[in-house]
Parts: sequence; structure tokens; C-alpha cells
Amino acid sequence: MSVARRVELDGDRVLPVLGVHDANLKALERVTGVELSARGQVVTARGEEQAVEQASALLTELEELVGSGIKLRTQDLALAAGQVLEQPGLRLKDVLVDQAIQPGEGRRVLARTSTQRAYIEAVRSHDIVLGIGPAGTGKTCLAVAAALAAYRARRCRRILLTRPAVEAGERLGFLPGDMVEKVDPYLRPLHDAIRDLAGEEQGGALLERGGLEVAPLAFMRGRTLADSFIILDEAQNTTPDQMKMFLTRMGMGSRMVVTGDITQVDLPSGVPSGLAQAARILSGVEGIGVIHFSDKDVVRHRLVQDIIKAYERASNGNGRGEGGS
Repeated sequence: MSVARRVELDGDRVLPVLGVHDANLKALERVTGVELSARGQVVTARGEEQAVEQASALLTELEELVGSGIKLRTQDLALAAGQVLEQPGLRLKDVLVDQAIQPGEGRRVLARTSTQRAYIEAVRSHDIVLGIGPAGTGKTCLAVAAALAAYRARRCRRILLTRPAVEAGERLGFLPGDMVEKVDPYLRPLHDAIRDLAGEEQGGALLERGGLEVAPLAFMRGRTLADSFIILDEAQNTTPDQMKMFLTRMGMGSRMVVTGDITQVDLPSGVPSGLAQAARILSGVEGIGVIHFSDKDVVRHRLVQDIIKAYERASNGNGRGEGGS
């Protein structure tokens, strides 16, 4: 049964609630499936009763957020509204504020799936987190965003990003150039993540001030890292010894996030993955969180999900993945 409901907005909040050229209203229309029309301070919702109730509630919540000074992008509102409708009990504030990460001034990174929300919460509440899953699920991006937010809030003195370079054994000698030139291509994705989230200027300033260090995993040996936010990326290509070495670098006041895809192991045949082993033996240890992503959490191009599924079907469970570990 089609119904209509009027939502009256505070006069000072009308424009930011509606969005530029009513962009926010149009986004909510697409998400809820109702017709929304504005006249003055009144928005009228028309459609099926349950959908109208949902749209009205979203408008009321949106007005509250605007009133609290929160500035929102239309695409973020659409994303958050979709999640609120999918998960009863979830509110716009949960997605857009409480669970959001702010890596830089005016920047907000949102969880796009329930697993990403669990990952963000784990990073906030655990000293060590293992994020395991396929490419495109946001493991590294969210970890870097959390590190930048921690640095801005002065919860850490520095950010350290690391990866196993080339192969697990990190045999760099045959490559041309000095050490920096040898390892830079393998660390470039981490530089890209910093640039995308913090911006060119802020990312460069971090490096200049010594607040950010990007280094191959081999450089971690013998160090004790205190008051730091440390991210180990592509960790499926660590051996068990390397993983143990890395985890035991942790000093007081530090947090670690370890990310990787145990279906994409590049170690020599017969060499177990340190990430796969760590996920097994550390699960249940207090202070350590283990989050598993799936193809449903892929937030890149739609084809990335299809590619992952196609490879899984082709492997018939016989891919290397966790083999030997």
C-alpha cells in the first residue's frame, strides 16, 4: 500500500540535508526506492509503507548529523544508507562517524562491508590484528587509514610500513641500482596508499619529519619498535621464521596490522606461509584479532569479485594457498 509522510526540517539545515541540486535526496531515493520531494522545509516521502518509514528515519538521522556539524559527501551518504537498510539496528552515525576513519583533514574512510566494520573495530581494540583475504577487500587501505588517524591523534609517534621484498628470501642483489632503488618498486603500493589517503603534501611532510618509514621486511631484524603503528603488507610471502621475527619486534605502546592473501603465496614449493601459520597458532590469543575477508568484501571493480570466484572454481581447492603450512 502506497503512503505519504512529511518530514519537516530545521530551516538552517535544509540545504545541507538536501545536498547540492538535491543530490542527497536523489541518493536516498535510489537506496530506499521511495519518491522524495522537497518544498521549503518539508520533505515528502511517497511509496510503500515500510520503505517510507525507512526513508523518513534516514532523513531525520541525516538532519541530526548535519546539526552536529558533520559534513558529508553524497556518495558516503548513499553507502551508509544502504548499510543501514541491510543491517537492522545500524544507524547513519555508526557508519559515517563512529566507525569511520579520518586519515587526514577533511577526509573520511568508511567501511563498506560488515567484515570491514569488524576489521576497523579489531584494529581499534587489539594490539595485533591479522587481516586475511583476497585482493580488493580494503585490508591495506583501511590499515593505512587507521595508522594515519592514530598519528594525527598522537596515539603513535611514527608509522612504519613494510613488505617482504621480491621473494620471501628477499634476494635483492641481482637487481640494478642501490638498495633504495632495488626495493622501491616493491614498496610503491604502500607509498601510493599514503599518497591517496593523506595527500601528496601531507604524505611528503610525514616522510620529512620522520613520522613515516617505508622499508623492506629484512630491515626489521634486530629492531624494537615502540610507540609505533606498524603494518606488514603481503604477509603471505613471509616464512614462519620471518613472521615470528616481525611480530617480536613489537615494543611498548605499539600496534601491528598484518595483511595478506593466503591464496596468493609466492614462496618456493614446500615453504609454508608465515601468515597462514600465524593465523592458526595465534587465533584466540588475548590482544590479537584475526579477521577473514571473502570475495563478498571486494570493493574494487565488479569484475574483481568475478575473477576471484573464477579462479577459486578452477583450482577446485587444489591451489597452493595454505599448502604445506
